[in-house]
Amino acid sequence: MRSDTLGLDHFEALYRKTPDPWGFATSEYERAKYAATLEALPRARYARALDVGCSIGVFTAALAERCGDLLAIEPVPAALDEARRRNAGNTHVRFAAMFVPGDWPAERVDLVVISEVLDYLGGDDLIRLADRVRATLEPGGDLVLVHWVGKKRDISKGNEASDGLIRALSPDLVVARAERNANYRLDVLHRP
Repeated sequence: MRSDTLGLDHFEALYRKTPDPWGFATSEYERAKYAATLEALPRARYARALDVGCSIGVFTAALAERCGDLLAIEPVPAALDEARRRNAGNTHVRFAAMFVPGDWPAERVDLVVISEVLDYLGGDDLIRLADRVRATLEPGGDLVLVHWVGKKRDISKGNEASDGLIRALSPDLVVARAERNANYRLDVLHRP
């Protein structure tokens, strides 16, 4: 583990304190952010998608309605168990325990969604993540980044982390949409 990245033990401790540390299932902020994220998707439907850092699977359930096949990844076993329960009726949704950027699926997809993850990574890990996304995203595919822009710990903030990943992915992916509000930023990148 790099010194500029929070380790798995940090996130496991959060889920031991409460099964939904960020209020994904109950927060009006999260509901509005999820709706905006789905609205920003350039296509009505994606054949294969990847949901990075799915937590307890609230957004995964909404995204599943727009995907033929969806792989949701999350490093914390307790969160992943809840995500599986929450999405039990979605037979086209699969789950895997992965801690990015070290762990990453080998399959190719036409949509990658990374929400509230980048700001936990350090600069070197953002570069590694860019390489992972580049290897995974099919030509014509989309990458959606959504991150809180409020004050966080000393690790890269939402704006800095998002800008860093976007720079690292250029010129292979281009920004197709950029939305900002007081709470979060939403960027859609397209791979021509």
